[in-house]
Amino acid sequence: MSADIAKVAFDFFDACETGKGWAVCKAFCHDNATFSAQCEALADVTNLEGYVDWMKGLLVPLPDGNYDLQSFAVDADRHVVTAYAIFRGTHTGEGGPVAPTNKQAAADYVYNMVFDGDRISHMTKIWNDHNTLRELGWS
Repeated sequence: MSADIAKVAFDFFDACETGKGWAVCKAFCHDNATFSAQCEALADVTNLEGYVDWMKGLLVPLPDGNYDLQSFAVDADRHVVTAYAIFRGTHTGEGGPVAPTNKQAAADYVYNMVFDGDRISHMTKIWNDHNTLRELGWS
């Protein structure tokens, strides 16, 4: 079981972080998968579909956005996979809250993906959005 959820979690993580959107990511998730994050930028996002599409949209103003995976762990007893990464990007594209700033951000974040069977049923993102938005010149 742990090998299966590890592959599903990694495939989801990569598809989400590279802006593939819900059309690709839904294969790894329950249709009604929920989402939570204790940050202002994502306060209105309550389902995983909404978050995945938010990430896809983020890559418009940050077209060079990419991740550097630092840690990836499976807790088979709890049916959870946790990924810690650093997201990097430069605001050079249109579509952000302000005109392109050409500023870069490097943001540490964690995805805690909870599984029901072989699909993600809930994900929590741990991220300090204020630091990232400040680095980009968005706040």
